[in-house]
Amino acid sequence: MNAKNNPDSGSEAVLEQARRVIGIERDALSGLISRIDGSFAEAVELIFACTGRVIVSGVGKSGIVGRKIAATLTSTGSPAIFVHPVDFMHGDMGLVSREDVFLAVSKSGETSELEGMLHHCKRLGIKVIAITGKRDSMLCALADISLDAGVAQEACPHDLAPTASSTAAMALGDALAVSLLVRRDFKAEDFARLHPAGALGRRLLLRVREVMVSGANMGTVGLDARMKEVLLELVAKRGICAVAAADGKLAGVVTDGDFKRLIGRCTDFIEIPVADVMNPRARTVGPEDLCAEAAGKMESHAIISMPVIDDDGRVVGMIHLHDLMRARVI
Repeated sequence: MNAKNNPDSGSEAVLEQARRVIGIERDALSGLISRIDGSFAEAVELIFACTGRVIVSGVGKSGIVGRKIAATLTSTGSPAIFVHPVDFMHGDMGLVSREDVFLAVSKSGETSELEGMLHHCKRLGIKVIAITGKRDSMLCALADISLDAGVAQEACPHDLAPTASSTAAMALGDALAVSLLVRRDFKAEDFARLHPAGALGRRLLLRVREVMVSGANMGTVGLDARMKEVLLELVAKRGICAVAAADGKLAGVVTDGDFKRLIGRCTDFIEIPVADVMNPRARTVGPEDLCAEAAGKMESHAIISMPVIDDDGRVVGMIHLHDLMRARVI
């Protein structure tokens, strides 16, 4: 049976081609590592010291990579904007100021559309960083710092379509952004402030007080309570009951699990004091803790709910796994 009539043979050829492409791009990325040198460190310091923005530009696939680099820089604390060379020469020149840094992306380094931008930047005294695959190019000659994104071959079988080269350029952009993130001591909270919408913002910004239940919606009894009172709270308040001392401070908790273990060894439980059953070493969170932290604590201790206590140890609420799921934190 020939390959034309054998679907398995055709599928294997497709899979082999996919493996070849990924292997070539993997090798292209591996080759970058040995070429990360002092020029890269200089580029990081130049952008770090920049009081304006990083102006990123490129044409074609390099332009698409440039847009991604600009977006990643901006979201990690280094304000950047992508400007297309044609738009730049037809009105967008005013976007660039002397305080900016210019980052040009070009596989060949000979992109004619970039040349006008580069000369304008040089006239203004703007420093230029180049990401290119050819060190002896026009772009490198005009740039103050050049980063080598050259690859041995493209993944395209004709060695023409930018594939491995665009992957290499994007990886260099990511390396710049992350190195700058570390250089700026850019924290998760800073990242969250730039991503307030969606799951990421919720995960990084939402506080326990915004999700917890409190007052009549949470299960709570006094330290002098009997288990019959606790049972009513467990049934009505999602299987957890906080036990509070006279001053409102948390003395312990009783969960569904505690109650099930109790009736497994004792059928006459109604008048048993809650102090004899409660867990006095309950896991807790504070109202100002991040919901992400609460979720992590629940996961690490294999629990689904916790009391929320204030700085004085008083019970102010209860947070449940379902609350976190509803808020789409997890």
